[in-house]
Amino acid sequence: MAATMACNMVCSKAVAMQPALALPESRVTSASWGASTSRMWGESLSKTCTVSAQRKVSQAKGIRATIAAGEVKDEKKGGIRGTLNKVVLAYSGGLDTSVIVPWLRENYGCEVVCFTADVGQGIGETLGLEAKAKASGASQLFIVDLREEFVKDYIFPCLRAGAVYERKYLLGTSMARPIIAKAMVDVAKHVGADAVSHGCTGKGNDQVRFELTFFALDPKLAVVAPWREWDIKGREDAIEYAKKHNIPVSATKKSIYSRDRNLWHISHEGDILEDPANEPVEDMYVMTVDPKDAPDTPEYVTIQIEKGLPVGYNGNKLSPATLLEELNELGGKHGIGRIDMVENRLVGMKSRGVYETPGGTILAVACRELEALTLDRESMQTKDMLALKYAELVYAGRWFDPLRESMDAFMEKMTETTTGEVTLKLFKGSVNVASRSSPNSLYREDISSFEEGSGIYNQADAAGFIRLYGLPTRVRAMQNNGL
Repeated sequence: MAATMACNMVCSKAVAMQPALALPESRVTSASWGASTSRMWGESLSKTCTVSAQRKVSQAKGIRATIAAGEVKDEKKGGIRGTLNKVVLAYSGGLDTSVIVPWLRENYGCEVVCFTADVGQGIGETLGLEAKAKASGASQLFIVDLREEFVKDYIFPCLRAGAVYERKYLLGTSMARPIIAKAMVDVAKHVGADAVSHGCTGKGNDQVRFELTFFALDPKLAVVAPWREWDIKGREDAIEYAKKHNIPVSATKKSIYSRDRNLWHISHEGDILEDPANEPVEDMYVMTVDPKDAPDTPEYVTIQIEKGLPVGYNGNKLSPATLLEELNELGGKHGIGRIDMVENRLVGMKSRGVYETPGGTILAVACRELEALTLDRESMQTKDMLALKYAELVYAGRWFDPLRESMDAFMEKMTETTTGEVTLKLFKGSVNVASRSSPNSLYREDISSFEEGSGIYNQADAAGFIRLYGLPTRVRAMQNNGL
């Protein structure tokens, strides 16, 4: 489930090298927009700022882009595989994407615009990224802050729907790919690109998720997937290609695990995990402590929920991204949210992955427990059935499919009364409900109590109900016994 290095979008400041602006070398300009990427390109790029290498989620508001002066290198007019004008590449600055830049120029004769999405991977990931992109031959680099939008418009709808893939997976990587691909389409429109490119392999799910989003939002864009085209077979080949083209790459040793991280989770694949018989080793985990090393005293946390969506905890209302970030720290401290699973990839093979989803696990339990108060039996059962399909659609990259959008409207309507509070007990890797309350609760103590006196429920009525409800069972038994 983890993406390749090319799909692991890094975070921090937004950087774009746009020589067309002809700015003095010492001048850096930036622009800030709202959280929605649909407004990101209509504003003036005229404000001046100092870019910080570190930011907190609470400081992030929408998209930040800085444009630095530079010179566009002369582009070839055509390549051995055809001719493209300009390609937007999903860029991480790692070995794979550093190599893809010159490969695209060589094979398609195109200008390459690099794009990086910040979906909450951590601080400091973009140090030196601008220099790497320029050295690889890119003309521009855009880094787009998508954290608030990611949580609000992608994570929270899945949370409200109760979407869980194959009993365990909370869809961390699956939810991130559509928003990244959507932003790439926006960048492509802004710079006038006629193609987009990614570094996903031909074996994984992410290639499907990226490309279905491209198809849905701009079917005119050409899609280039180098791993399905080039002769590079592995890391050593990529390093040799980089040396041949004078591309500086610092990495020479492959990490033993393939990881993908965002605000919702981190995934681990590869190495010993490729054998399902092997137990994960403790030093593999990143976001959570070993439950046995977690605090010896339970901690209680109260989650506030409005209309099926979390809005804060312990009485403090927070933005979606800030809420999730803080719950990740809390859950990680108590070893919450580790799962180990063998799943069925969309392309047909099985894969084994280990996921850490500390804050997401806390929120998922809270939403489910509150629904126990606010949903009647038929509504809950129908919602649970649709949640399976919802999860399947998200896993398969069909975020912009009309079916998922229609199901989301159902989920929104179904949870409009799911408002209240849930208090959870966190202890040594476990999350247990301690209390729940809602102004819209369907639970009536006067009816449920073993004590008589409500006047609503007459126990004698149950006899007739059982006779009618059990009539098919009695008829079948009579037939079998010749009665």
